[in-house]
Amino acid sequence: MKKVLEGVAHFEREVFPEHRERFRQLARGQSPDTLLISCSDSRVVPDLIVQARPGELFVCRNAGNIVPSHGRPSGGVSATIEYAVVALGVRDIIICGHSDCGAMKALLNPQIVAAMPSVARWLRYAERAASVVRENFADVADPRAVDALVEENVLAQLDNLKTHPCVASRFGSGSLSLHGWVFDIESGRIRTFDAERKAFVSLTAAEYAAAPPAGEKLPG
Repeated sequence: MKKVLEGVAHFEREVFPEHRERFRQLARGQSPDTLLISCSDSRVVPDLIVQARPGELFVCRNAGNIVPSHGRPSGGVSATIEYAVVALGVRDIIICGHSDCGAMKALLNPQIVAAMPSVARWLRYAERAASVVRENFADVADPRAVDALVEENVLAQLDNLKTHPCVASRFGSGSLSLHGWVFDIESGRIRTFDAERKAFVSLTAAEYAAAPPAGEKLPG
């Protein structure tokens, strides 16, 4: 806690004064154009990764960057999505998985969460992705199985996202784009799902600049 309090003191003393005008504007409201749904993992810092200023990125974090399909208990995820889309009018939603994800490891090795029933129940929302990986890897201890599950889970959660009425409506009209990313912790690089290639590819500055228009359909 000491380190946390030292950080707060540094923010108040050194950081906030440099951004005083920005926070004065934000005190009157927010207008982010992107919702980013990521894992709660402490190594994944959305604002840092995309270099967003305060007020530019609406963030939802949970174990495994999971989006329960519409109508299922969501732990607040559905409410966050609905608020971002309806109240804030975001134009893009990103689901971002990451390397070495503990939630994905636990999906393939349930004994990891045997003493954590709440976590185990939550991870059931990603079971569809896990079943795909189990069919393709005889040995779930293979590190490549976790990597494959990280990607498969991002795609599964994108499918779940499209079951939410507010998302489906705007996605169908072309006013909302959906994106699937995987962040590699060690290299700091991001891979994005390319619908045409049906694969995750490196997200370079050039590829980002040439990103598909709002509403481009994703598989599924």
